[in-house]
Amino acid sequence: MNVEILISFALATSALAISPGPDNIYVLVQSITHGKMYGLATVCGLIAGCVVHTTLLAFGVSAVIKANDNVFFGIKILGAIYLLYLAYKVFKADTHLDLDAESVPKKSLKGLFVQGFFMNVLNPKVTIFFLAFFPGFLFSDTMSTVIQFYVLGGIFMLVSFIIFSIIALLASQIKIYTLKHKNSGVVFKWLQIIVFIGIAVFILL
Repeated sequence: MNVEILISFALATSALAISPGPDNIYVLVQSITHGKMYGLATVCGLIAGCVVHTTLLAFGVSAVIKANDNVFFGIKILGAIYLLYLAYKVFKADTHLDLDAESVPKKSLKGLFVQGFFMNVLNPKVTIFFLAFFPGFLFSDTMSTVIQFYVLGGIFMLVSFIIFSIIALLASQIKIYTLKHKNSGVVFKWLQIIVFIGIAVFILL
């Protein structure tokens, strides 16, 4: 088992979770508008959805690896290209962080959990991202690839849950900070770009 690869995966996941995206922005807005518990309910739903993507990836890609190593190498190449594409999209995007909470309807805690779950499960971009991100971090030559994907999925969910929960709990302070520091959007934008490019290079090498 290559522990260094697992540490690299955890660090990359942390950077991705911190960087503003649709999921953590939604958690932040829910917390600002309705309170911390509503943000945490959304977090739990989003993380639960990751179990489905991890399972599809574990059994689908593991079957590909067993069938043909060259096809798996091709998957990693396409994954690196997709991550570079994401870096380009972030580069072209506006740096403004939209935390407008006026039009966010209030749901029950259960409703937010269910919504977060289906937001994640039904988003094809999450499936594609998992496919691009996970295969480059397989960490053992002897352990079952199914188990390795579940370990990576567990790390991804644990790290994301911790950081998303912190975002929910510190929502009001984060909003004040972003309003006071107008260049925070630029910092987060370049953090995302560096992370995407870094992961792509890691996969290729």
